Amino acid sequence: MGAGAAGLATAIFLRRSTPARSVLLLDGARSPGAKILVSGGSRCNVTNVAVSERDFWGGRSTIVRRVLRALPVAETIDFFREIGVPLHEEAGGKLFPDSNRARDVLSALLREAAAVGVTLVTGCRVTDIVRRTADTTDNARFRIITSRGDLRAHAVVLATGGLSLPKSGSDGAGLAIAARLGHTIVPTTPALDALRLAPSDPLHRALSGVSQEVELAVRIEGAIAIRLTGALLWTHFGASGPVAMNASRHWLRAQIEKRDVSIAVSFCPGEQLNGVDARWTRLAGEHPKQAVQTTLATIVPSAVATALLDALAIDGRATLAHFSRDDRRRLSRALVEWPLPVAGTRGYQYAEATAGGVAVTEIDPATMESRLCPGLYLVGEMLDVDGRIGGFNFQWAWSSGFAAGRGLALQPPPGIPSA
Repeated sequence: MGAGAAGLATAIFLRRSTPARSVLLLDGARSPGAKILVSGGSRCNVTNVAVSERDFWGGRSTIVRRVLRALPVAETIDFFREIGVPLHEEAGGKLFPDSNRARDVLSALLREAAAVGVTLVTGCRVTDIVRRTADTTDNARFRIITSRGDLRAHAVVLATGGLSLPKSGSDGAGLAIAARLGHTIVPTTPALDALRLAPSDPLHRALSGVSQEVELAVRIEGAIAIRLTGALLWTHFGASGPVAMNASRHWLRAQIEKRDVSIAVSFCPGEQLNGVDARWTRLAGEHPKQAVQTTLATIVPSAVATALLDALAIDGRATLAHFSRDDRRRLSRALVEWPLPVAGTRGYQYAEATAGGVAVTEIDPATMESRLCPGLYLVGEMLDVDGRIGGFNFQWAWSSGFAAGRGLALQPPPGIPSA
C-alpha cells in the first residue's frame, strides 16, 4: 500500500522478478506520487552519484549499508535509463532527469508499473491491516480494511511514508498500522526542514534572500554533536537552504529527548578563532588605510558584513589601522561562532522527510520483511532512516523497494510450504 517512490519501486521489481505473482498497489490519493512531483523544486533529485550509509541518520549503519547495496547507484541510473529517464549530474553530485521535470519521473514509473502488470488502484485508503488466524483455508495471512471494502493478501508491503508533506497523503497512518502489528515506532520529528529563528535575531530579517556558504555546529549538552557545511539561505522567518535543513533533524531530535541543544554558524567554514583573528592582524599590516567594512565584505557577502557590524555596534568606517583589539576579537568570534536562536522549525507541512519510524532492527535488511510479523514488508520513509539533502532519501526508497521486491519474489506462493 502506498504508490509513492518506494511503493512503486517494490511493485515494479517484484513483477519483473516473478511475472506470475499478482501485485495490487493501493493508494489513498486519486493521483499518486505527489511527493515525487514536488521534490527538488519540481525537478526530482532522483539520487546522488555517491551514496553510503554515512549519508543517513537514524537506524543502524550496518543495516542501512546492506539495504543500499541491494540496488547501488549505478544500477539505479541504469534502471531509470531503461524506463526512459536519463539522468545528469549537478552540484553536490545530485542527479536529475535530463528533462528537469519531476512529472517525467513519475510518469515513467507509472508506465513501467503498468507494463509489468502491476494493478494500481487509486482513491482507495487502507485504514487497517489485520492478521488472520492460522486455520484459514485460503492461505491469505492478512485482511486489509479499505475505504472500498476488505481485501485478503498473502503478503503486504507498507510504503505509506512518514508524516512529511501531509498534503501528499503522508499522515502517519501506516506507522499506526505497523504499531498495531507489533512494531516499535521510534518517535518521529520533521527532517529536512527550515529553521525558525527568534525575532530577537538581528540578522535574518535584514538578510532575507541572501545565500552564503557556512558551517553549522550543533551543540548538545555542551558538546559539538555534528558539524555541517553547505549553503545557508536567510529568510524572513529564519534560515533555510541545505545546511539548515540538514541541521533541523538534529535540533529536533535533541528537543524530543529533552536535551539542551544550540546551533552556531561559522561564516568562515573550517577556520578557528585564532586563525581568523590573525588574518585581521595581517590585513591591518598590509592595508592599514582600508575600512573594516570593505575588508569584511571580502570575507562574507556585503549585506552580511553590514548586518554583522550593525549587530555588534562596530563602526565599519574605521580603518584597519584604528581597528581596536577588542572590536577585532569580537568580530573574529562572531565570524566563527555566531549563535542562531532557533525557536523551532516550520513543521511537517514543509519538511521534506521524516526522522523516526519503524525500528530498522525489526526488519530483515536482505528482504525488508518484518522479523515480528511474517509476510509484512516495510520500505522507504516508513523506517527510522532519513538521509541528508541531495537525493539520498530517494535512493533509500529505490534500494529498499528493490530489496523488498526481491524478498517477495523469493517467498513461496500461497499454498506452497517453504523448504
